[in-house]
Amino acid sequence: MTDPVADFLTRIRNAVMAGHKVVEAPASNIKKDITRILFEKGYILSYKFLDDEGPQGIIKIALKYEPKSHKPAIKGIDRISRPGLRRYSGVDEIPRVLNGLGIAIISTSKGLMTDKEAKNEKVGGEILCYVY
Repeated sequence: MTDPVADFLTRIRNAVMAGHKVVEAPASNIKKDITRILFEKGYILSYKFLDDEGPQGIIKIALKYEPKSHKPAIKGIDRISRPGLRRYSGVDEIPRVLNGLGIAIISTSKGLMTDKEAKNEKVGGEILCYVY
């Protein structure tokens, strides 16, 4: 596998489209940070890191749906920067996702953060993905 982050995002996207309640993925530090951001911004219901499972551990994510309409909280999750074409952005060029309704997850020198947090911290970095 050449892009584990893209695999992680694809697992979430496929589980949402199939209407699953829980999705599992192999763990890494960057995937744990992405999961933490998704939880803080209300895109997922809960998560659990199982470090004793397998060589690197597993991330279990409970997906969030609206109670009455059963529509998912994650409408779309797109990988932007990839190994073949890295996308970097300075603090002045950080994009807005759906005119501020979505988030961009950015890898900065101060760790992973959302686009709004990066603007407040006045740092740019690699744009990993858009979530809306």
